[in-house]
Amino acid sequence: MIVKELLSATSTNTWLAENRQILTPPILVYALAQTAGRGQRGNSWESEPGKNLTASALLDPVGVLPRHQFFISEAVALAVVDLLVEAGVNARVKWPNDIYVADRKICGILIEHAILPDSIMYSIAGIGVNINQTRFISDAPNPVSLAQITGRSYDIPEMAARLSRCIDRRMEMLHPSRRDGLHAEFMQTLWRADGALYPFFDRLASERIDARIEGVAPDGTLTLSLSDGSSRSYAFKEIEFLL
Repeated sequence: MIVKELLSATSTNTWLAENRQILTPPILVYALAQTAGRGQRGNSWESEPGKNLTASALLDPVGVLPRHQFFISEAVALAVVDLLVEAGVNARVKWPNDIYVADRKICGILIEHAILPDSIMYSIAGIGVNINQTRFISDAPNPVSLAQITGRSYDIPEMAARLSRCIDRRMEMLHPSRRDGLHAEFMQTLWRADGALYPFFDRLASERIDARIEGVAPDGTLTLSLSDGSSRSYAFKEIEFLL
């Protein structure tokens, strides 16, 4: 995968979308300063200039049908976990695609697809990893950085190069013969999927529930088993993990 550095960008996802036609995937672009990084549900992403890895990867997921697009999310999330494990940090994936260390968020991922009826033209995976930032001033409830965990500082270009290699390895697992293994690793790495009951807020029913994670479908649907033995399934934004 080619790696390209930008001194500054409003959003690396936006930069890739605007320049996609002159680029050949796979390519990872990272910005030393990102002025309008985007997160899930339109949230902004706080990142002190020069301190963190704010990157986006333009991907060509050949052979992945639109109904199986969540496999791409699994591959990208596990690539970030791989990056952090290489740094000695036990990271886990919080459904659908945040990365947590214990109960603190170290990475957010935003994946955007260009979809035709029977294929995915391309995907852009935005990845924001807290690396060297040690003070967070936004109202995000639980951020943490690699430097805070390990007490070390890291070279951002080197971390970008490592991330590109991790993504390359994980994207190879999108081959149909390897997807079961990819999904199994995703489930093994899933935050709070240890069989215990945890608190959630069901946005559809507007109620707090205690439940355990039962499974994740190929389309990304999360199924929970409630304390009374019943099951409920949720798409993105329909359920909230409570800390």
